[in-house]
Amino acid sequence: MGIAKNRSCSINGRDYTQVQNLEIPEEGLIVHLKSFGKVKVFQKVFKNGEPRYYIIFLPEAEEDALIAITRVEFKALHSIHWGIECYHRAIKQVCGIEQFMVRTTEAIKTHFFSAIRAFTQLELMRAEELI
Repeated sequence: MGIAKNRSCSINGRDYTQVQNLEIPEEGLIVHLKSFGKVKVFQKVFKNGEPRYYIIFLPEAEEDALIAITRVEFKALHSIHWGIECYHRAIKQVCGIEQFMVRTTEAIKTHFFSAIRAFTQLELMRAEELI
């Protein structure tokens, strides 16, 4: 998941600094995220030159499991994450799932179903290169 560049973290568990002030190697860096726990931080620089920071957290895992996560695995996870972000944007902005003027439970369910059905139809048309 993405985190803010000013989020406090520590390499040694005592001296906290902002994520943007860290030297993050290509293979990521294991840090202690303030008020959370141990995570692995990756930095991705986008076309406009702005860096964004992402963390990977493995619940109930040893530090060795975090060390084993490579840049290739991060890219695969980021790709999945980006697909989810695109789905949420489309279902909200294109299919209007948030814009309804009904109050009954049945009407709300119908609206949600219709919005998801519309998204599915748009995705099928995109896959078939009709749009």
